[in-house]
Amino acid sequence: MRLGAGGKLVGVSSFAQLPEALAQIPRIGGFSTPTLQKVISLEPDLIIATSDVQADAVAILLKAGLPVLALNPHRLCDIEQNIHLIGAALGVSAAAKRLAIGFATELASLRVPRAAGTRPAIFFEEWPDPLVGGIGWVGDLIDHLGGLDVFAELRSKRSANERRIDPNEVLARNPDLIVASWCGKPVEVAQICARPGWDELPAVRMRRVHEIHSDEILQAGPNILRGARALSRIITDYSKYNGANGHSI
Repeated sequence: MRLGAGGKLVGVSSFAQLPEALAQIPRIGGFSTPTLQKVISLEPDLIIATSDVQADAVAILLKAGLPVLALNPHRLCDIEQNIHLIGAALGVSAAAKRLAIGFATELASLRVPRAAGTRPAIFFEEWPDPLVGGIGWVGDLIDHLGGLDVFAELRSKRSANERRIDPNEVLARNPDLIVASWCGKPVEVAQICARPGWDELPAVRMRRVHEIHSDEILQAGPNILRGARALSRIITDYSKYNGANGHSI
């Protein structure tokens, strides 16, 4: 919609957030489990896939003779690049350029450099069971906004299975803040705090367990700026009341 191409939509996933004017667009099923016959019946000129979890569906659609633009963003820089790719595919490159510039400009305005020893250590939880850490762009955002990603070594891991975490390892890394965003469902803060031994974590003891809606931080598009602003407020509030008590790098 931000590219001015909303009128070209013929179908979206069940989880897509649409303005009221486009509320009647057909829903074609789950993000990773679309109803493929329904997609095919819509006879789209282009299908845009945005994750490797859609790989099986993409293969079937390609074999059905449909054109697919398959994206697989993982890091923060991928999001801006994909804006350009989608814009070019839709024939709205100029609008995509404007959107990408605006995205990069606002992201830059949120950057907060902090000295070593003043950066709050943050554990980002993408899924509760099994426990999964945040995808690469989340770790990039944490660094960009002045935090310290306690599982930074997982940032290069593309699949959720590669980002599985032993809950005891979270205890060992002792985060100042816990930020959770469970893809497709609300975060249960009480469930996080009730894990064995987690009551000893500074983040739990001081009630620093926060939720950011998955639509705002786990979907790789311009809307991630909303998640970035929310994460920035969380880090800023912590720093305001805790001074130089963050972790060193």
